[in-house]
Amino acid sequence: MPSPLLAISKYTLVNALGRGVDASFSRLKESQSGISRCDFENIELQTWIGRAAGLEEEPIVDELARFDCRNNRLALAALKMDNFMQAVAESKHRYGADRIGLFLGTSTSGIRQTEMAYEYAATHGKLPDDFDFFCTHNNYSVVDFSRRILELQGPAYAISTACSSSAKVFAVAYRNIMAGLCDAAIVGGVDSLCGMTLYGFNSLELVSSQMCKPWDVDRDGISIGEAAGFALLERPEQSPDSVMLLGYGESSDAHHMSTPHPQGEGAVLAMQRALASAKMEASEVNYVNLHGTATKSNDKSEDNAVSKIFDNTPCSSTKGWTGHTLGAAGITEAIFSCLSIENNFMPGTLNLKNKDPELNANVLLENQNREVNVAISNSFGFGGTNCGLAIGTIQ
Repeated sequence: MPSPLLAISKYTLVNALGRGVDASFSRLKESQSGISRCDFENIELQTWIGRAAGLEEEPIVDELARFDCRNNRLALAALKMDNFMQAVAESKHRYGADRIGLFLGTSTSGIRQTEMAYEYAATHGKLPDDFDFFCTHNNYSVVDFSRRILELQGPAYAISTACSSSAKVFAVAYRNIMAGLCDAAIVGGVDSLCGMTLYGFNSLELVSSQMCKPWDVDRDGISIGEAAGFALLERPEQSPDSVMLLGYGESSDAHHMSTPHPQGEGAVLAMQRALASAKMEASEVNYVNLHGTATKSNDKSEDNAVSKIFDNTPCSSTKGWTGHTLGAAGITEAIFSCLSIENNFMPGTLNLKNKDPELNANVLLENQNREVNVAISNSFGFGGTNCGLAIGTIQ
């Protein structure tokens, strides 16, 4: 086993499956999807979404009230779960608040708050007096808010590279720690439902009217979801029994603004670089968590890429459980990969009934209890911003 880059010593997650890691893993094991028919506010689309329950009744109040928006509510819900804030408090005692970095991915951030502000303006002729773009819509908002909640003082910034955003934060954290800018890092991603993503992806003809069906011959688009996840990264010696970040790989193929390279060239490069960073061979990987969006072009492109690197390695897409959580997809599926390793569990591909005969990857239809020591987690974004993470244990 190669020398790990960083220990993933603590993590937390909220999505359509529920709040906390246990809720997600329980429903993964039971093959119970969190996707439901779209009932988000006044959105009039025949589609399915992965909605995190209860956010409407949980405003941010008191001294941080100016940060109140759906995205920051979602971030707070995750931070409160899995004893995560306690773990951060302990890390501050070890390193100091100024030696812990905070690097979060998001795609749309709090754009729903701006949508609501313009809906108000259409009736009242002006934006609401309490509308605060910087504390809600701005991409840095969720970083600023989380930094204040966790009382951190180290380097902090947002990564916004579409659907690879919260996978790339792992690479950012490693580089900051190796550069001596911090001793540990909180990484994660938060993306919440809004009209722009639902109507925008629908205008691109990428939203399905059914539950998304990755790798299925009848797949016809994504189911949009929302999620928030955070992980504490430390040097391996600090938490030697944890699941580790073994390596990462990034690429930018820039083939098309919204369509991946047909042969998956950028995806191939990201996975190859992840393996090289981990000083591993493809044969050492037990499981691949696919980006697996369930669009015709994305699944075919990724299938081409995976088939070039791996020889019948089991793989699956977990978006049938959560929907495509966009800027939070990377952290969500990295945590799912950690759960796979810790529990020797490979999730199937929910809603996949008839595999596309043109696709060759060894995609699992059903859950399997099999040994997982090393997993690759793929996240590929618009514009060809690709990231692969190698995650595993020390043997």
